[in-house]
Formats: sequence, structure tokens, C-alpha cells
Amino acid sequence: MKRTWLLFSQVVTVLVAIYFVVATLQPTWLQRGNVRSGAGVSLLQAPPTPAGEVAPGSFAPAARKAAPAVVSINTSKAVRHPRANDPWFQFFFGDQGTQEQSGLGSGVIISQDGYILTNNHVVEGADDIEVTLTDSRQAKAKVIGTDPETDLAILKIELDKLPVIVLGNSDQVAVGDRVLAIGNPFGVGQTVTSGIISALGRSQLGINTFENFIQTDAAINPGNSGGALVDANGSLLGINTAIYSRSGGSMGIGFAIPVSTAKMVLDGIVKDGKVTRGWIGVEPNELSPELAETFGVKADAGVIITGVLQAGPAAQAGMRPGDVIVKVGETAIQNVSQLLTAVAALKPGEASKFDVRRGDSEVMLDVTPGIRPAASTLQQNGNRRR
Repeated sequence: MKRTWLLFSQVVTVLVAIYFVVATLQPTWLQRGNVRSGAGVSLLQAPPTPAGEVAPGSFAPAARKAAPAVVSINTSKAVRHPRANDPWFQFFFGDQGTQEQSGLGSGVIISQDGYILTNNHVVEGADDIEVTLTDSRQAKAKVIGTDPETDLAILKIELDKLPVIVLGNSDQVAVGDRVLAIGNPFGVGQTVTSGIISALGRSQLGINTFENFIQTDAAINPGNSGGALVDANGSLLGINTAIYSRSGGSMGIGFAIPVSTAKMVLDGIVKDGKVTRGWIGVEPNELSPELAETFGVKADAGVIITGVLQAGPAAQAGMRPGDVIVKVGETAIQNVSQLLTAVAALKPGEASKFDVRRGDSEVMLDVTPGIRPAASTLQQNGNRRR
């Protein structure tokens, strides 16, 4: 035993001596990853990542999963000068004819059948729509339907072996979740940016009629409209739609339409050719102390009704001006935007319960909604009835 320890100590002594000599005379030999460039310069090289292993914190798997289903959309339409038919304009400037105006956006393939989700403003008024996939295939797209009130449009292309994105659950996301925005900003080619969910349920922005946006700080720029907002697993959470910007570029405030809304619009357009929404025929306003005092109602939450359409669904159910709607079904109502969204989600012809505050008492009304008129009809009538 004593000989073994003696031999061990001698070996260790020799190794330490060798290490000391090398460290003194050739210290670079002990540097990990040391390589020499073609010019003989000593460099440090990181060890290669083992095949199939993902770098810590990398979103590469999510990007690889979702990116093939995100397409670039190029549109064109013929436009004429607004005064092209004016004789005096023609006299001085001649016949200007028509000029081609082009547009750029993104879209997301959501079905092997060729259905593509994008924004209505990307394809609105377009005479020709061309879709380019990440594998460089191109196809002419047909507009199946649009829904200007949510700024969504459904396109369809005829190609086989299409990459399809996986739909996520936008109702379960939380502020702080990591997300990726994928699209074709400024036409430079498909680009992936990262960020977090900054806020949920953004409304009253004046962008769409129905607003329930996911806010993100992932960079979204012109050309990203209609592209995908995906989670860390590469599943679709929303359709990138708008940004807040003073420069025209990203300032870290972008908005996406939740995939839950997109699915509802898709089903309505594919099934019926349009989106059918509920409507009760009232004129709502934000509840304020002044309005509450005017109508003699004691309520500190909800939406006050200042007008009721005669013979409309709400009137038939007994709703009156001055009523404060505090709940639609199981949905609590805090502002006009929430009321609009809740009523629109109701199925026409099926009664729903409305919790109403009238004076200093609570009233439960069964309202059978009708079909919401088209946005153009509501605008022509010049009213805000929901």
C-alpha cells in the first residue's frame, strides 16, 4: 500500500512539473479552442455545437416551424387621376390614362386547402394578387371574402403540398410571454423579429370597428401587415395588423388580431360568404357622472344607453334610454368597445340575458339579437346603434 501511494505521488509530481513547464514556455497550448488563421494569427474558436442541439434560448425551432407558412403578398391595381375626366384637366395635361399602383403585405397559410389569412387593407381594391411562398413558388390568389370591421381577409391559392401553420390559443396568452413576428417588411424578404406580449385586449384605438388587439414590442414594419405573430412553440397567436409610429417604422408598439377572432371570421366567410354578428339596436355611451345624474341612475360601472331604436331587438325586450348594461350573458361590460364585441358575438335569433341597472334597481332582460347591418349601412344612417 505504501509503495502505491509513493508511485501515485511521483506521477502527480511529474505531471505538475510538465504543466508548469508548458504554462511557462508555451501558454497558448493550454488555451481551449486555440486556432490559427490563414495568416498565422492565434485565435480563440468556440467549440462546435453538436449536430441537432439547439443553442440555449434560441427560437430557431419556432421560426423553422412557422416561417414556411408565412407568405409574401404583392398586389396591383389600375388607378386614374381623380380629375382625369375633367375637360380642362385633359386640355392642359392630356389624357393621363391609368397607372398601376402596387402594394406589399404578408399572409399566413392556415389550411392545406389553400386558405390564407391576411389583412383587408393589404388586398382592398386590388385587381391582381400574387402570393410568393418561402420555397419561391408563386400563385395567383383569389379573394374568398373580406371583413373590413376586423380588417381581415381570406384568400385562396391552388397549390399542392402547402406548409400550414399550427393555430395556438390566443385566449390563454399572458403579458410577458415571448413571441415572434414573421413577415416581409419593406419587401426585403421574410424576416423574423422577437419580443414579448406587452398588453392584451387593446381597444378604442380607432383602427377597426371591433378591436381586441394583442400588443407586442416585436418589431413590425410596413410589409408585415397580415403576417404571423407566433408563440415560442411556433403556433399562431395573431395576425399582425398595425403599429403606432411617428416615423413610419417600428417604435416597439405593434398590434395583432387574436387568432380566435380570425377563426370566427374564417368560418363565417367560408360558410356563409360573410361574417354574421349580433345587433340589438341601441346607442351606447361611456358611463360618466354627468350622464348618470341626467338619467337618474345609480351605477358606477357599465355602459349607459342613451338611445333605443324603436321596434329594435332591445326595445322589444323592454330596454329604455338611461339603462346601464353591466353584463351580457357571463361577460362583464366596462366600456362601449366591450359591449360592441359582446353583442356582436351573440347568435342572432337566440335570446341572451342582459344585466341592466335601472335607477337604483337591477333588471334582467332577455334580448333576442338580430343580424348586425353592414358597416356601410350603419355609416350611411349616421348612427352608432349597436
